[in-house]
Amino acid sequence: MDKFWLGHAADDHWAAAADSCLAQLGATSARANLGFLYVADAWAPELAEILAYFKAHTLIEHWVGTVGVGVCATAREYFDTPAMAVLAGEFPEDGYRIFGGSLGDSVAIFPGGSSEELDDVAAEQAWRAREDARFAVVHADPTNSRTPALIAELASQLDDGFLVGGITSSRHSHLQIANGVIQGGISGVIFSSSIPVATGLTQGCSPIGPVHEITRCQRNIAVQIDGRPALEVFYEDIGDILARDIAKVAGYIFAGLPIRGSDTGDYLVRNLLGIDTNNQLLAVGEVLQPGSSILFCKRDAQSAQIDLQRMLSQLQRRAHGRPKAGLYFSCLGRGSSLFGQDRELEIIREELGEFPLVGFFANGEISHNRLYGYTGVLSLFL
Repeated sequence: MDKFWLGHAADDHWAAAADSCLAQLGATSARANLGFLYVADAWAPELAEILAYFKAHTLIEHWVGTVGVGVCATAREYFDTPAMAVLAGEFPEDGYRIFGGSLGDSVAIFPGGSSEELDDVAAEQAWRAREDARFAVVHADPTNSRTPALIAELASQLDDGFLVGGITSSRHSHLQIANGVIQGGISGVIFSSSIPVATGLTQGCSPIGPVHEITRCQRNIAVQIDGRPALEVFYEDIGDILARDIAKVAGYIFAGLPIRGSDTGDYLVRNLLGIDTNNQLLAVGEVLQPGSSILFCKRDAQSAQIDLQRMLSQLQRRAHGRPKAGLYFSCLGRGSSLFGQDRELEIIREELGEFPLVGFFANGEISHNRLYGYTGVLSLFL
């Protein structure tokens, strides 16, 4: 595996954009056997036609991808405009498996990207064991209440495998690609350990206070933190200026839920849903547990850029040279609204060099076996 080809384009007509992508891929991409396709949600109704067009003109049978409110490519972002980005790669024939489920009731793994489920489950399990297959690129449906459980299930099937990816973002249908167009579950591709990858997670927020303990809660409502009224602790951490004008907190201050056992200080960012000043309560967009940890964090461009560069520096040391290709899944709350137009993708190129990169802006990001928010997840093929 040493060849990748990139194409991306915006146009009012999907066929014109597809032709532009095909021209960029060039004739040598005929060696490719796996494609990643990310399409603006404006073209969601035409996704099946777009996929068939690429299959016919590239002769690549195996495809994964999804639709997004924004898609991205090397140093480019396409938001709220009809666009597409495609990455074609040459992989070992037995180096990957496509998976997908239209109803989301289970995770079906297919051989080498075929459209039929394995008849012999033992053979599929033998492939995973033989290839030590524990890395997967995942796309998931935001409307399926079982999506978090399906992500955890897949990670478990892969012996605590490492998943990366994003939740489909769309103002139309939440469609995915797993050789065909599907909807409702999770889908993507599992890779053999013979295919070297490196992955990193960057937070869009930074802590503004210490880690606290939730000492009393009711579902998603924090009643007491560190044995004190929850809202009292919250006001203390955000400071007098914001506490006096609580309306400024929206979209700027968030709850962070530290991940137990993380050696990198990772935490899940969740929205603050409301406060009760009479009872000193704080509502968070996640079910809370007594004894678990919580911190408060701010979201701003400077913090996000510093952490993005931290992640890229770590990946650069692990990559030992320029990556061959990459996939980037960033939150809808990042991109141009946080960094400025194209800046997030430009920083990646500045730090790691020029290489084929595609991805989309998601409703939530997947790293390891969890759903994150306001993050960027970058995976590099080395």
